[in-house]
Amino acid sequence: MGIEQQLNAGKHLATMRAVVQHRYGPPSVLALSEVAIPVPGSGGVLVRVSAASVHPGDYFVMTGKPYMVRLVFGLRRPRHGIPGMDLAGVVAAVGSDVTALRPGDEVFGWSTAGALAEYACVPADNLVPVPANVSVVQGAAVPTSAMTALQALRKIANVQPGQTVLVTGASGGVGSFAVQIAKAFGAEVTGVCSTRNVDLVRSLGADHVVDYTRTDFTRSEKRYDVILDNVEAQPLAAVRRALTLTGILIPNSGRGGRWLGPIRRIVKARLLSGFTRQRLKPFTSIGKRQDLLALADLLTTGQVRAVIDRTCALDEAADALRYVAAGHTQGKVVITV
Repeated sequence: MGIEQQLNAGKHLATMRAVVQHRYGPPSVLALSEVAIPVPGSGGVLVRVSAASVHPGDYFVMTGKPYMVRLVFGLRRPRHGIPGMDLAGVVAAVGSDVTALRPGDEVFGWSTAGALAEYACVPADNLVPVPANVSVVQGAAVPTSAMTALQALRKIANVQPGQTVLVTGASGGVGSFAVQIAKAFGAEVTGVCSTRNVDLVRSLGADHVVDYTRTDFTRSEKRYDVILDNVEAQPLAAVRRALTLTGILIPNSGRGGRWLGPIRRIVKARLLSGFTRQRLKPFTSIGKRQDLLALADLLTTGQVRAVIDRTCALDEAADALRYVAAGHTQGKVVITV
């Protein structure tokens, strides 16, 4: 009897393999365990996970640092014991109120209850069909990082054709998508990266590539209408020097301390905005179905593609998160299930 038939018959579902953590801490707190397959609610979808990607936010949630993340994800221990958000797979069953998706549909999106497992329950509005020209591994790499880039460039900066856009961390998860999305919007794009990533960033469509090991973009004469700063390698005051007089700086990073993390940098940016014509606009990306659909269109037309650094097995999740935390990925790290 299949999963859908078991649900309809009200039968107890079998178990699945999942990466589980019972406390905050380093990657060593993760363990591969057998747990019950979750049951979707009326508006939910049970996805048989084919692939799931990890990003720095998953590392912060796993460690519970900065401590501010615990206000959202659980004060003493993670509210959801399975880490991860972004996934792609096949619909195994749907809730009674779900009409847009059916068992057998190939989908990608984000889960609010963990993705590093053989099955995941996902609100139906968090999923869209995987484009025909995109693999599930590529689809799993898209949601959080690409939506962050899209929202920063479209909603926050309102990038227009002919504008100049600079992206730091251009070879990373958010940066690799940002370079391509800015080009799709008609901007003149400059990517900042290390020597080993120059060819990659150029292949993504960047008009200019700055090797930060050789050139400090904040000290050049070039000025940009929009800067998406993904790495916090320079103080805000230095990055502002590279903006036009009315340019927009989007700080999409901020290490800070163990308590507040990026909050300090965000507050500083907002305060500075009150004393200059330049606009400093830190933001928090929020998952939206319409944005995921927009990304699906960009994937379908080939204007955007996911860069995959490496794939790992489910039992290698701890190593994958350690690697992501080091901050030198080329695009995304995907765990295949």
